Amino acid sequence: MLFPMSPSPAPSAWCADLQAKLMAAIDAAWALAEASDDPAVIAKARDKARLCGQLAAEARKIAALVPQPKPRQLPAMIHEAFDRLDAATAPLVAKVARQEARDAGKPPAAQALAMQAALKKLKRR
Repeated sequence: MLFPMSPSPAPSAWCADLQAKLMAAIDAAWALAEASDDPAVIAKARDKARLCGQLAAEARKIAALVPQPKPRQLPAMIHEAFDRLDAATAPLVAKVARQEARDAGKPPAAQALAMQAALKKLKRR
């Protein structure tokens, strides 16, 4: 038999609720330890505080499993950085494009011809 799943709270809300509960439990254990001189009561308060710490560590691991939402739009400073990069490299890109256009009609280098011949012998190209 299948049971419908209850809606779960958002991870950040769940973590905040758990953190508030753990902090309240630690505060209560601290107050208990401060109010008593009995070693058994102090040991019990220490155990309760240790358990709260272990629960907090597990909660952090669980919260880390949930992927963070990705921003919908890049920040303006990133757009500005790309614009500055494009402006700075535009002359270099234009120079390379002109060089490639000039070199288009030249025959291949001797090493390239040797490699092409070796590939033909191996029947690769």
